[in-house]
Amino acid sequence: MNRRELIRNIAAGTVTMFVVPAAFTSCEDDLVDPDDNNDPPDDNILTIDLSDDKYSNLASAGGFVKEGDLIIINTGDGFIALSNICTHQGCSVSYSSEDNNLPCPCHGSVFSTTGSVLEGPAENPLRKYELSQEGDILTITL
Repeated sequence: MNRRELIRNIAAGTVTMFVVPAAFTSCEDDLVDPDDNNDPPDDNILTIDLSDDKYSNLASAGGFVKEGDLIIINTGDGFIALSNICTHQGCSVSYSSEDNNLPCPCHGSVFSTTGSVLEGPAENPLRKYELSQEGDILTITL
């Protein structure tokens, strides 16, 4: 076996090692378990228990908490949930109850409580999430 044949065999073996398993797995059927409800996962739902001490800041108007990439705010008229990631360059916004807005400390963007841009350099609004309340439980659809 010469050098050229050796390199060709190595290349063919490498391709086979990656392509054949991918071909087999792509041909598998996505089986549905009839005993399973096939409900969508709850990964897109966040529940907040307002009686939990972790969320005590939400007890009063102007209070807010950050949960992951969300900021949940008690506006006094209810609760809102927005992305806390500035759409300009990804810094974390906060909430100013005095000004009733969400300033970004990095470059000066300011957002309203609806998520819209009040002051740039950000051009895109913050994402607003659907939120409902039942008793002490807030449910946020992500």
